[in-house]
Amino acid sequence: MARGKKKHQKRLKCPKHWMLDKLGGAFGPKPSPGPHKSRECLPLILILRNKLKYALNYQEVIKILMQRHVLVDGKVRTDQKYPAGFMDVVSIPRTSENFCLLYDTKRRFRLRSISDEEAKFKLCKVRSVHLGKKGIPYLNTFDGRTIRYPDPLIKANDTIKLDLETYKITNFIKFEVGNVVMATGGRNRGCVGVMKVKEKHQGSFDIIHVQDAAGNEFATREGYVFVIGEGTKPWVSLPKDRGIKLSIVEETRRRQQARPSAA
Repeated sequence: MARGKKKHQKRLKCPKHWMLDKLGGAFGPKPSPGPHKSRECLPLILILRNKLKYALNYQEVIKILMQRHVLVDGKVRTDQKYPAGFMDVVSIPRTSENFCLLYDTKRRFRLRSISDEEAKFKLCKVRSVHLGKKGIPYLNTFDGRTIRYPDPLIKANDTIKLDLETYKITNFIKFEVGNVVMATGGRNRGCVGVMKVKEKHQGSFDIIHVQDAAGNEFATREGYVFVIGEGTKPWVSLPKDRGIKLSIVEETRRRQQARPSAA
């Protein structure tokens, strides 16, 4: 009987948001253990080969990474299966490009091109705040970081602005009504809007009501809400759809308008 962790994954069992073609092979990349869950990440091989088209096959991805050309959150990563996830900053100094991993309204990862200034920081959601040995306070973030001596005003579900050079907290956003948020789970993943109402449910999940820029409202769990800015101004660049989910009829109408008229 086989022992140890599984090192393979069939392509049909890969997450749908990876958008791997069914006939492209029998197997898909199995993410390495890392800061993000295996079903909520995007391995570096898919970023370089499938998204950016910098490599044609598996071996070319390995050659690019072994030359230490790719950085994730300011650190060189050479593992082709390293799990990059939501809000991670992927930098390629050789091409002077920076990307931030965000969700679109189709619940898929999008590589949003960002400037050098925006690539110097990262937004992290606070999972919990604790008091350690000798009374030292520390907090845990959604990407597995432990940061000591945070601001006493920072609580769980707040968002911190982390400097990727010093790895220190430079600012934070409170989890409050009126701030702009993005849904990171559920059927509304990728939708952006302003938090309107917080509902408390004893013995169940707390519910957050959000209204987007088009006036549409949706509700989701508190754990799926990520604060990305104060007021209505986000601190990060949003994808092309601006986090506004369209209906099937609206998508069809927009596609027809974008199509050039037949001569």
